Amino acid sequence: MARYRGPQTKIARKFADAIFGADKAFEKKKYPPGMHGANKRRKKQSEYGIQLQEKQKAKYTYGLLEKQFANLFEKATRKKGITGEILLQLLESRLDNVVYRLGIAPTRRGARQLVGHKHITVNGEVVNIPSYTVRPGDLVGVREKSKSLETIVESLSGRNNTFSWLEWDGQKMEGKFLNVPERDLIPENIKEQLIVELYSK
Repeated sequence: MARYRGPQTKIARKFADAIFGADKAFEKKKYPPGMHGANKRRKKQSEYGIQLQEKQKAKYTYGLLEKQFANLFEKATRKKGITGEILLQLLESRLDNVVYRLGIAPTRRGARQLVGHKHITVNGEVVNIPSYTVRPGDLVGVREKSKSLETIVESLSGRNNTFSWLEWDGQKMEGKFLNVPERDLIPENIKEQLIVELYSK
């Protein structure tokens, strides 16, 4: 399946969670999409169904394809530690996610586009691979020619989220990835243990 490019509110309603950020349309309709909406009688979900839904939720939240997500999970299993936590840490270390967390783009989808269009640098070098893994100490910034780009300026002017594992320099339009975040600092509402259980079947 190709990357989803349809209405984001529809997906947020599917998971009953504003996974793409603040959404006025979602706030008005917090029930699942479909002609019967909230009144539709739904069968009790199986254990497998619950686990699959959690994986899909994580995929949509971070904007990954199925194969990308499976490869990242396999990478997480090879590392020492709690697999579910490592998986989320790997997702948080993706360049497109770091650009989003720094406030350079208002959404992960927008961040992926900025990276792909060569507006973002890592340690002074242009990197156009959204899945690039940012490491502690790396400097992620806006390319000099792109600093006046309207979408970036607008996004940074509304920047209000700060994260303890990131440091932002507004003058240079550059952020530092201080360290990989601990699980309790990652704000995403994802039950990673269910994903581990799904892949362990």
